[in-house]
Amino acid sequence: MDKSSKYWMYQNAVQCVSADIDFTVRAFDEWFCRHPVTLREDFCGTALACCEWVSRAENHQAWGVDLDAEVLSWGAENNVKRLSCSQQQRLHLLNADVRYADVPPVDVVLAMNFSYYLFKTREALCNYFAAVRQSLNTEGLLILDAFGGHEAFQTLKESRPCDGFIYIWEQAEFDPVSHDLLCHIHFECDDGRKLSPAFSYHWRLWTLPEIRELLAEAGFSRTAVYWEGVDAKTGEGNGIYSRVEKGTPDPAWISYIVASV
Repeated sequence: MDKSSKYWMYQNAVQCVSADIDFTVRAFDEWFCRHPVTLREDFCGTALACCEWVSRAENHQAWGVDLDAEVLSWGAENNVKRLSCSQQQRLHLLNADVRYADVPPVDVVLAMNFSYYLFKTREALCNYFAAVRQSLNTEGLLILDAFGGHEAFQTLKESRPCDGFIYIWEQAEFDPVSHDLLCHIHFECDDGRKLSPAFSYHWRLWTLPEIRELLAEAGFSRTAVYWEGVDAKTGEGNGIYSRVEKGTPDPAWISYIVASV
């Protein structure tokens, strides 16, 4: 594993694919009373969620789709090669636009880490959702994450220590008229290296009602929001997400959105 790479640092600082896959399995069972088998990870980056998926069960198959050939290559070398031969055979990486990827119908499509925020118009995001809907089985789910709260509308920097580096999240620019949001991830390594920025994101900050309305316009029959519970002792999030009709006006929150064919 190349721990000097910005991709390894991203995985270490940002992703928790075991939690995402745990939620995926639980949500699918809640909606369809069975276990999903096939999964597509859109904007997959290093395909870490795909690797987690195929490692969970011998009948699991995964497809990872990303437009960036460099990150796919890094994921293939550093993540996929660490799997068993059988697991590798059930994982397929595609260097393609997520709207036009040639992938068989699947039970679940994941679009994590807010990557779909790169679609900045209602037409563009609706077209993506419609393409996903066409790619799902009759019993199929699209699972997204989203973030918000009043801190999401601010320019700010937050940092925390990780394994051998400091992770810095920066919201550099926000336009309240268009909801255009420019964010950066920086890494400051213990060996003195600085990756600044390591990643930049030009997004539209979509709201939950907008996302759900566009999912309905794209043909999804049902949507639900899953909100994080609170640890009674610490007052912080407990990592347990439950379906809600109303959220709480927290300064910063992350939720899951689930949409059914």
